[in-house]
Amino acid sequence: MTTKFWEEKSLQQMTHAEWESLCDGCGKCCLHKLIDEDDEQEVIQYTDVSCRLLDTQTGLCSDYANRKEHVPDCVVITPANVNELDYMPTSCAYRRLAEGRGIPSWHPLNHNGSRGPMLAAGMSAAGLVESEDYVEEELELRIVTWPLNDID
Repeated sequence: MTTKFWEEKSLQQMTHAEWESLCDGCGKCCLHKLIDEDDEQEVIQYTDVSCRLLDTQTGLCSDYANRKEHVPDCVVITPANVNELDYMPTSCAYRRLAEGRGIPSWHPLNHNGSRGPMLAAGMSAAGLVESEDYVEEELELRIVTWPLNDID
């Protein structure tokens, strides 16, 4: 891949491999979210409850290639729909680039693919969430604010 291709290409110009590499693997998009549709602004609240496919210790999808087969309502992020997905975390590289903000300093692309800086910056769901398979209480009791964190 070209060095810093994300600065040279639009989202639509990226190859599939470049597009996929934008995902930092934080797992925040895999968290259950609540949207208050009665509120005019449709406030999005994140929970610490994850999709059953998310490995809660690594923050990575356990079957990324086949996720739609297991979770039919899993949203596949594409250049065509990224601007419509306002529930994506503000730290998400897809969202950041769509908004013209660039990728953050801790992103794996800035560290030869290492997720270490992302984990150190506290930008991952790894170790902070519980799978939907093991949560019995109402999601309203599991609302958290840390997925909203975004730095640089």
